[in-house]
Amino acid sequence: MLQDYQLLRIPGPTPIPPSIQQAMMKPMIGHRDLETKKLVNSIRPGLKKIFGAEEEVAIISGSGTSGLEAAVVNAVNPGDEVLVIITGSFGDRFAQICEAYQLHVHKLHYEWGKAFIPEEIASFLASHPSIKAVFATYCETSTGVLNPIKELAKTIKQNSDALIIIDGVSCIGAVETKLDEWGIDLCVTGSQKAFMLPPGLTFIAGSKRAWNIIEKSNNPRFYLDLRKYRKAIQDNSTPFTPALSLLYGLEQSLMLLEKEQLHHVYKRHHVMKEMTRAAFKAIDIPLLTIDEDASPTVTAIKPDNFEADVLREMLKKEFGLILAGGQSKLKGKIFRIGHMGYSSPADILQIISLVELGLHKIGKINELGIGVRAAQQVYIQEE
Repeated sequence: MLQDYQLLRIPGPTPIPPSIQQAMMKPMIGHRDLETKKLVNSIRPGLKKIFGAEEEVAIISGSGTSGLEAAVVNAVNPGDEVLVIITGSFGDRFAQICEAYQLHVHKLHYEWGKAFIPEEIASFLASHPSIKAVFATYCETSTGVLNPIKELAKTIKQNSDALIIIDGVSCIGAVETKLDEWGIDLCVTGSQKAFMLPPGLTFIAGSKRAWNIIEKSNNPRFYLDLRKYRKAIQDNSTPFTPALSLLYGLEQSLMLLEKEQLHHVYKRHHVMKEMTRAAFKAIDIPLLTIDEDASPTVTAIKPDNFEADVLREMLKKEFGLILAGGQSKLKGKIFRIGHMGYSSPADILQIISLVELGLHKIGKINELGIGVRAAQQVYIQEE
């Protein structure tokens, strides 16, 4: 295999466009200088547009998990009753963070590979009127499920005064998000997914109600104190030293998304999802999720007559194609294809072609091109 060659197709970190790489190579500047203020000022409108938020979006130098922790420590207090909806590994992580901050955590579990049902959450809230916040995952990366967040927010608003706090790390920027219109209170995402950046930034958008609660909270916090980030960004700054190179990349990322136009970005991700799913259906390899629950950013495949990791290892060795494996209870049982950010239908055709070759090499298919043809047909129909 060609040395130093790889096709990274996992659900994050995702590939980085050349123009973003170039932007991140700009000379370093003083983080309190006018140049940085101009940079932050140029970023603010684009972030708010992607979240569908009127309030400022906090920018924290840290992973997506730091953003999830910031949401917990700023919005609720030790002893508060909260509900965490768990549809996979990252829903479980939200629960672990809540438990670490000594919250009274109720967990509503769903089978991994299925989306939650808003009506069932309404029933749970009716029997637990003291719940202060509901935590949910928009795209559950570990299973390839896109949960019905819009419907969840509506259901909660009708049945409770609980805050609605969303992990959108693996889909914000690739799927429609309307924080204000839908009634979401806090939404978190990270830089290394649909924003097409390296890991290292997390973004938190909040409603006016959420910010009012955050401002009044007496919970001890320092680096993750969202009040500091809100105050600083209104002055085009950050409370602590920012990841300046990533901010240059973010500026370019937002320019690329704006130029493509968000509705076209969402359409592109939808098409890639449909192409991927059609291909595996055509070659008769089971998908983990049903069509209605499937995420536009990652597809989980659950083979029933070969080991997922055998195929993954062979594809990496032969072609440099890197696919993700399963996590936790799905480890070794599934493989996942990331199709978000700097990814196009052309990439999907390449991935499916290589997967078919891999399946042929391990003796699981005889005829090549069936999956590629199915993906091509979807592309023609969708376009």
